[in-house]
Amino acid sequence: MTSKLPLFLGLFLFTFYYSIGQDIPIPFNCSVLEAVQGDLDKDDIDELVVVYNEVMEAQDGVYKRPLIIYKKNNEQWVEWKRSDQALYNSDGGGVMVDPYEQILIENGILQISHSGGSSSRWRFVDKYRFQDETFYLIGYTQYSWWQCTYFKEVDFNLSTGKMIVSKDYETCDGLEPKIIKNEKETCYQKGLTITLAERQKKRITFKTPKYNFHVYVAIGQDW
Repeated sequence: MTSKLPLFLGLFLFTFYYSIGQDIPIPFNCSVLEAVQGDLDKDDIDELVVVYNEVMEAQDGVYKRPLIIYKKNNEQWVEWKRSDQALYNSDGGGVMVDPYEQILIENGILQISHSGGSSSRWRFVDKYRFQDETFYLIGYTQYSWWQCTYFKEVDFNLSTGKMIVSKDYETCDGLEPKIIKNEKETCYQKGLTITLAERQKKRITFKTPKYNFHVYVAIGQDW
């Protein structure tokens, strides 16, 4: 039976091109995974943010995930900013495999979310704001949980340095988890600068002073 996949991909790309009004210069070995439009630099003109699947020749079936932001120039989309570190590879979600969730733009803020894990699960959301000609990470929210054991939430405002960490310890009583203890801590980690282009350049992890919560903010270039 003839595969319908090429036809499907062709229709997808046509729909994508049509939705943004014109073609964009897709990088070699890449296909479009998702695209959103929104005003990121407050000039009242929408930018175009595209997440690509880039074939990794050394790893069959695994994709890198470059992110490219385009601006309009004479009615043409032109590459403006790029990051090869803002998104995990398609095999970066552990047993859950593909960690990619979505990108979106709200009130000029670019948001990127991932999730993954196995018996223990995790999810995080990055929030970037354009300032001084660069996209800076201004917000980081992390969730991690192990059913019937714990649920932990990290809310980190990198602009102010304020971090709130909350952890519910759970047990299973019947079908529903039951919270047996909650620990919550507010602390500050100031002076941390992370950009979209160098999101995972350095490994950034630390423990909170009161409860010794282990917080991962970046996992380093070897990821």
